[in-house]
Amino acid sequence: MLKRNKLFILLSIVFVLFLSACGNGSEHTSIKLAEVTRSLFYAPQYVAIEKGFFEEEGLDVELQTTWGGDKTMTALLSDGADVALVGSETSIYVYAQESKDHAVNFAQLTQTDGTFLVAKEPKPDFTWDDVKGSIFLGQRKGGMPQMVGEFVLKKHDIHPHQDLELLQNIDFANIPSAFVSGDAEFVQLFEPTASVFEKEGKGHVIASFGEESGEVPYTVFMTKDSYLKENPTHIEKFTRAIYKAQQWVAENSSEEIAKVIQPYFEDTDLDILATSIERYKNQDSFATDPILEETAWENLLNIMDEAGELPGDAPYEELVNTKIAEDIMNE
Repeated sequence: MLKRNKLFILLSIVFVLFLSACGNGSEHTSIKLAEVTRSLFYAPQYVAIEKGFFEEEGLDVELQTTWGGDKTMTALLSDGADVALVGSETSIYVYAQESKDHAVNFAQLTQTDGTFLVAKEPKPDFTWDDVKGSIFLGQRKGGMPQMVGEFVLKKHDIHPHQDLELLQNIDFANIPSAFVSGDAEFVQLFEPTASVFEKEGKGHVIASFGEESGEVPYTVFMTKDSYLKENPTHIEKFTRAIYKAQQWVAENSSEEIAKVIQPYFEDTDLDILATSIERYKNQDSFATDPILEETAWENLLNIMDEAGELPGDAPYEELVNTKIAEDIMNE
């Protein structure tokens, strides 16, 4: 009788382990995610990973940083990534090339520009006219930071290529150091670099391009049209995890968010992370839901057109999918 009980217990354990192994194999899906850069601006994405929201959806997300819009889209289109987090303007550039399998924007992460105007010297009485005649260190031609920068300057009756000396020959990663060592009086910087410069006395934040330019689909999760059609459930689970993270970020303090995402910014002090996140929260940079509204899309097209970078038609109904996000929000 004792041997029979032992055998029953052993068989039960083996059966449970077998079911567990089968369950793990069927429930978890690998998603290759390419982010255009490592940025505090993408805080909700790191929250989704660190708080286990992807895992709750049965997703194993493999995050890679691809450093640049062109490289990120190459990774997506060549199946090096299933999902890309990148500026939505890149999907427009791909569509204009008459791609047979274009990229579809399905979940918005940030809804404003993420750069700040930083000056070498304090300017307590700053007006945009102060920029005229200056040496201005800009961003890459055709990228969202530069297009938004030019849009804001024109909004204040400043022609970026006539009324100032605009420098655009510096790689994105080297812009901060070039500003410190060079002659430029103004620069566009993302956080946490802007706050670090303030703390170290290397620069002074005097204006926000995000506040000046209004709502725009600045960084968006996208996938190929074919992947979306073949794997709708994967994208649905991915979007649900992002929505959970967006809500968590909206409901928690900048200090708490900073603690969660600090592993992604090990070289940055916790207080700088919190200050930077607070700046973004105060100007509503983090989208609180994944829906990319048509009005924001039209603002993007206007910004691109003003910069002379709009390559052609960019139909909202073909390049943006809101149904997945809407269904999730209505659950």
